[in-house]
Formats: sequence, structure tokens, C-alpha cells
Amino acid sequence: MGSNYKRLGDYIQEVNIRNKALIEAPLMGVSIKKVLMPSIANIIGTDMSTYKLIQKNQFAYGPVTSRNGDKISIALLEEHDHAMVSQAYTVFEVIDNNELHPEYLMMWFRRPEFDRYARYMSHGSAREIFSWTEMCDTLLPIPSPEKQLEIVKEYNTIQNRIQLNNQLITKLEETAQAIYKQWFVDFEFPDENNKPYKSNGGEMVFCEELDKEIPVGWEMKPFTSVVKLSGGGTPSTEEIEYWNGSIPFYTPGDLVQNYFTIYTSKHITALGLQKCSSKLYQRNTTFVTARGATVGGVSLAGEPMAMNQTCYAIISNDSCSFFAHQLTLQTIQKLKKEATGATFEALVTKDFDGFLVLQPDNFSMITFEKIITNLYQSMLIKSKLNQKLEELKFLLLARMTKV
Repeated sequence: MGSNYKRLGDYIQEVNIRNKALIEAPLMGVSIKKVLMPSIANIIGTDMSTYKLIQKNQFAYGPVTSRNGDKISIALLEEHDHAMVSQAYTVFEVIDNNELHPEYLMMWFRRPEFDRYARYMSHGSAREIFSWTEMCDTLLPIPSPEKQLEIVKEYNTIQNRIQLNNQLITKLEETAQAIYKQWFVDFEFPDENNKPYKSNGGEMVFCEELDKEIPVGWEMKPFTSVVKLSGGGTPSTEEIEYWNGSIPFYTPGDLVQNYFTIYTSKHITALGLQKCSSKLYQRNTTFVTARGATVGGVSLAGEPMAMNQTCYAIISNDSCSFFAHQLTLQTIQKLKKEATGATFEALVTKDFDGFLVLQPDNFSMITFEKIITNLYQSMLIKSKLNQKLEELKFLLLARMTKV
């Protein structure tokens, strides 16, 4: 271990300030993604004076590690001047920012090696704890302040590019949804004169199921007659030759915020694909999580992928993959609304079989697909670029041991 490794406890100190004055401040929680997020806890009737205050550039972490899998929940407050966190969190700060920059320290906490270290050093019987003592005994390289800022700047440059790409992807997603609504909800798709159909006298007929008029030739059909529903499967985890191959294996854990999933945490071999009930689904196939915490989650395959048994694959009957994706998004939203007051725990085939959707004429679907394809291709390109940038961030964090 290099001579530049220092004991963290010599640079940080615990902060334990309770909100006795009942200061107005957002209540935050620390996620396993290492960010502070607005808390969803029900605080009605709660004595908020016992909660801890955290200031900008201070840290909060959850000492209990056994409930978080391989991650330790730790984050730096950056977006607010002050906030509140639960008493269960330990709050601390850097003693002198001229010796150790908070953002540099947060970069160290983002390293998977730190997570492994924290889990290894955690102890306890009923639950495992990474205590304040263990935190202080952590050793890390602390280069000169100038070098720290140089590393932070490089990291932030990559992170800012990712955020910009995500903003562009969000705008493209919103545009795709707006076009779908204009065409297939408001019925203002282009007519033969390239004018909005409904507002320019397009022929309509009353639909009892929707209790409104729809274009002539369109009809209500079960979701599974408009698109094809397919399942997945998992090869035996006891057979080594089935795993760590080149075929991405999609599971609910791979669900991402944006439309496309580019990377999967698991991969299988060609033999593994042969030995399970999953197919190799082509790029642009829509995946829907059927069970678990992310039930109803929708994603598009950014590459050809296999899929496990807790998901459905949605395949277009007319090579209109993006129409099928938008139709699925709308269907899931309506299914969730219908489940209000009940527990939305799982999706089964009969949920889709019995759900009626409006099927347009083939010409409208194919025309929509041609128009919308460029938007989706742009989203895919940005998503792939972000994956490369995430890999670059990982390499930068890995190099921190060599500063």
C-alpha cells in the first residue's frame, strides 16, 4: 500500500445536530445508488425534532449494510443548502476541505471496492453494521488538493455529459409519446392530403367500448391479438457452461429509467440459451416485468437479448416494434390505474388477453413506424454513448488507487 494512503478518521468528523428548532427542510433518504432522494416515509404525527440536520457538502450513510445487498448507502448533500435525514443515518463532514475535497471523497465511496470493503468489515449477529469506527479506520489515497480537484473535474465532465444525454433522451421520449397521442388518441394522424384526420372531416364511427368516435376501419381488439406475448426462461445456475457467455440476459434488475436497456448484469452462452425456454429476442423488442418490485416496468432491448421467466416479451405482428412499445406503455398505465386500491403485484397472461386496445389500420401503423424510427434510433445512440461514458467513469474510479 502506497505511502499516500491515509486514515480517513484523521480527515472527517461526525455531526449530530437534531432539528430541535423544527427548521423547514426537505426530508431525504440515502439510496443504494449513493444519492440523497426525497423520502417517501409517512411522517404524519412524527416528532421531527429528533431528525438530524445535514448541510451542503456533508455526508450521510446507513451503518446497517445487511439490508442493502452489495451496496452501502452513502451520499453527499450537493443540491440543497440543508436537509433532514432519519436518526438512523450517521452524518459527518470533512474537517478541512483544503486537505480533502468532499467530492473527491464521494468518488472514493462510489467505488465498488469500497462497497466490498464495507460489507467485509461489517459485523453483528441480527444485522451487520459498518460502524463509525470502521468508517474512520478506512484507508484511502489522498493526493495533493490540486490533484484531487483535477480528478473531480474529469469525473464531473463525464457525469455532466451523461446528464445532458439523459435530458436529450427524455425530450425524444416526450416527443415520441406526443406523436403517438396525436395519432392514436386524438386521431389527428395525416390524412391523404397530409392534414390532421379528425379536425379535417375524417370519417368517424361511434365505439361503445371507448364511448367516443373512432376512425372508420379501426376496431377494439384484445392486446394479445394486436401484438404477440412471449415468455422467457433461465438456464440452470448449477451448470457453469451456461453462464458468462456473450448473450445479454435480461432480468427485472436491468430495468433502466430510459427506454433502452443496453447492458445486462448477467450473460449466458449459446448452450445456455439452448437449455432454457427463452428465445434470443431481437433489438427493439419490448420487455415487461411481470413480477416483483418493478412489476409493470417497460424496457426496449438495445441489443439482441435473452430474457428470464419473470418478464414478458412484446413482439409486433406487423414489424412495427415502436408502435408496439408505445401501445405497451399506454396499456401498462391503464392496467395500473385499474389496479388503484388493490395491490399491483403481478401481471399474468389473462391481464393482457382480456384488455382491449384500439387497433389502427395497417397503413397508419406502418407510417407511424417510419416517422418515429429516427427518434428511437437517436435515443439508442445516446443510450449507447452513455453506457460508454459509464464505463469511462468506472475506469476513472478504478485509477484512484494509483494517484
